[in-house]
Amino acid sequence: MIKYILSRLAYTVLILIGVTFIIFSITEMTPGDPGTLILGPGAKQEQIHLLNEQLGYYKPFIVRFFNYVSGIILHFDFGKSYKSNDPVLFAIGQRVMVTFRVAFSTIVLDTIFGVSIGVFCAIKQNTVIDNIISSISVIMTCVPAFWLALIFSLIFSLKLQWLPVYGITSWKGYVLPIATLVFVFVGGTIKFTRSIMLDTIRQDYVRTARAVGLKERTVIYGHALKNAMLPIVTNIGFGFAGLMGGMVILEMIFSLPGMGNLMYNAIMSKDLPMLCGVAIFLAALFCTVQLLVDLSYIFLDPRVRAKFNV
Repeated sequence: MIKYILSRLAYTVLILIGVTFIIFSITEMTPGDPGTLILGPGAKQEQIHLLNEQLGYYKPFIVRFFNYVSGIILHFDFGKSYKSNDPVLFAIGQRVMVTFRVAFSTIVLDTIFGVSIGVFCAIKQNTVIDNIISSISVIMTCVPAFWLALIFSLIFSLKLQWLPVYGITSWKGYVLPIATLVFVFVGGTIKFTRSIMLDTIRQDYVRTARAVGLKERTVIYGHALKNAMLPIVTNIGFGFAGLMGGMVILEMIFSLPGMGNLMYNAIMSKDLPMLCGVAIFLAALFCTVQLLVDLSYIFLDPRVRAKFNV
């Protein structure tokens, strides 16, 4: 298993280098230069030229890319933001916990409600309650997150004045973003869990477990759900990683100082160090989550444990 983990870590390093190269290539093709972005368009051309020279902007693309990657590998230095002059890691550290709290809370609530309701619908297949829940789930999945966020803000912030309109001043600032995401995500989780469970409870070993006289609760939760957890865990892990880097619009609506807002501002200002730092962080997070999901299979599936001799 150690050999497997080391190989995955090496694969992750290659992915991060590839992500960095892509970001560098894209920013190279866009107009503008860091000197103008930092000093502003009203600065003298000599000052802009001097600053670009200090930043190494006039060096060949490959040289700048190599210097950036070697700085990360040797010194763990992601550079400083062109816009704020803050270290990239410092800026990410200030923003990441806001996005993490929203994403983690969303995934926990989505898993609790989505998986439990999905299992219930599978048990009650083709009944009235199953049809009603399935129909509601489809509707919830089709609702755009940005539209629901605006509706929630209008009702609970402007009309009822229960929650703040924007910003994070207390725990109340997290309620609307989390509620919006849970509402949108839970419908898909219910449908996904129901589909996986229906496929699982039709397997021969489930029919055998029922034939030998095991209680229905033991059959469902002790055998069927345990085997169905593999794709469910994968869905949960990738959902969390996607939320960490995919809440740009939602963070802008609720004025959340998170990773999405940071990435958007870096793109709009062509802040190459910040953009690369955020992209590398999110890519590393995605690869880490994928590795943890794969390792979780060892505890969920005896066949995987046997393969790794655990």
